[in-house]
Amino acid sequence: MSSDDPSAPGHGPSGNDARASDGTVTTAADPSSDQLLRIATGDRSAFEELFVAQSRILMAVILRIVRSQSLAEEVLQECFTEVWTRCSGFDPQLGTGRAWLITLCRRRAIDCVRSVQAQQNRDYADGLRSSADEGEQVEQTVIDRSESDRTVMALKILHEDQAQPIVMAFYQGLTHAEISQNLKVPLGTIKSRIRDGMKKLREELEASR
Repeated sequence: MSSDDPSAPGHGPSGNDARASDGTVTTAADPSSDQLLRIATGDRSAFEELFVAQSRILMAVILRIVRSQSLAEEVLQECFTEVWTRCSGFDPQLGTGRAWLITLCRRRAIDCVRSVQAQQNRDYADGLRSSADEGEQVEQTVIDRSESDRTVMALKILHEDQAQPIVMAFYQGLTHAEISQNLKVPLGTIKSRIRDGMKKLREELEASR
């Protein structure tokens, strides 16, 4: 069982937890455990109590990992959704309610960071492939230094939305993903603007020969 599993052994009770004579952990000193056990029975009021009591500290835990307020808010929402749907797996004999919640949030936050990084890697690779596919056309038109003056003049006929990403891609050497991030425009839109702009640019250059 993974150490990131909130219900895994190793998240043992703290020294402040009280135990009954039969060895079970009581929830008097651990209100989060009591709330989780009530939530497992479908108690919505317990869910609201838990959110009010723990959301701030859990938000801080998540924010330290994802380092983005908007992402942290999304992860926190996902965590509380998971609390509602899977807290029946919480066992107070294995640890406190807060420890279970923190472990859950850490796992979700780490998964989020990995997902974001994977998406960035895919965008970067996609940008490299797109640039490679257009390589021959670029060499014949935009990047051909012998026609640089004509190319600059031709760029002026394009709308700024098309000209700017073309300049960033073929003169500054940025990938489509980097252009998307810099201009805060969706990656698909950037690709469309470059494709349409390149078509107009080629037509203008051919007409001016």
